[in-house]
Amino acid sequence: MLVFVGVVLLALNLRTAVAAISPIVDLISAELTLDPVALGVLGATPPLAFAASGLIGPMVVRRVGLERALVLAIIVMVAGHLGRALAGSTLILVTATIITLLGVGVANVLLPPIVKRYFPTRVGAVTAVYATVMSVGATIPALIAVPVAEGAGWRVSLGVWFASAIVVAIPWVISLLGRHDQTHDAAARAAEAVETGALPVSSRLSVLRSPIAWSVAGVFATASFSAYAAFAWLPLLVSDLAGVDPAAAGGLLALFTIAGFPAALLVPVLASRLRSATPLVVAGLAFHLVGYLGLLIAPASATWLWVLLAGFGPLLFPLALALIGLRSRTAAGAVALSGFVQGFGYLVGAAGPFLVGIIHSATGGWVAPLWLLLAAAVFAVPALFVLAPGETVEDELERRAG
Repeated sequence: MLVFVGVVLLALNLRTAVAAISPIVDLISAELTLDPVALGVLGATPPLAFAASGLIGPMVVRRVGLERALVLAIIVMVAGHLGRALAGSTLILVTATIITLLGVGVANVLLPPIVKRYFPTRVGAVTAVYATVMSVGATIPALIAVPVAEGAGWRVSLGVWFASAIVVAIPWVISLLGRHDQTHDAAARAAEAVETGALPVSSRLSVLRSPIAWSVAGVFATASFSAYAAFAWLPLLVSDLAGVDPAAAGGLLALFTIAGFPAALLVPVLASRLRSATPLVVAGLAFHLVGYLGLLIAPASATWLWVLLAGFGPLLFPLALALIGLRSRTAAGAVALSGFVQGFGYLVGAAGPFLVGIIHSATGGWVAPLWLLLAAAVFAVPALFVLAPGETVEDELERRAG
């Protein structure tokens, strides 16, 4: 129960750093100089930091263990939030943001292995809970950032998340201290050996050779590419193609975001109950393709419907999170799989806004960018075939090794 509380609190804080600055940029700019370059760096940092964390997270786990690595990630988050709140220059603000998001990114990578270790028979249900809470956490800064900044200043608005991150650390520190009391137990020592990569299977686990790993990463990449591109460009796209006003365009972006809530709640549970992930991948791809095809062919007719369907497409995101736990046999396997899937997926996602913007600028329209968004579905296609059986990454690698 303590770990479950820790998972929920952590999930609630994994998107606040991303969403806390943009609503109060004008208020920050009144004191610090946020030029277009600084704003561009701040906008590009989340997916790039999360991608880098796919490499950093497993390395830290191998050195210090799973729980210790997560506590370190939370400490980095706390330090980064405090740095942002106290920033006296744009450079410090940007640097503190990078630090914060690296901590968040490592926590992103480590949550699926934590779920795999502590809730091996409840992977789908617990993943559904934390994926939904993450979605809720992403909306909170948008609601309170401006009122708090106007009433108490932008530093307090950012400092709120410093206090929140400290609260997150409490159950994990207590849990870690409890594990220290059990170090005499042989089973605990064996579990620690697996987590730190001391066992042969863990130390030689190479997900780069795993079709399962590449397939789950492809599912994550399609969702990430679509979501980040939509967050950056959907309001302008529907304004240009459907002629909606800015308020309505913002509402359509909110609709795109809200569409992911039921998916976050239901998809991981369904994934844990179905022997094959193929039906869920098919559903995600169908929503993705129909939504963006609708915006391409008839953008002014039922614009809300096309946006809603496109918003259902990223059900592939909670599906990939669930598959990290479901397609790994051990916590070590989940660490390796999570690092690779999220590293690759967020790297592809970071390219989304840039490529869509470049193609839009080059062509002066939205036809080519929409074709690019449609083409992003190709990343998830291998999952239709590879993820049909219920094999784990460890099983697959051991079978290939002979």
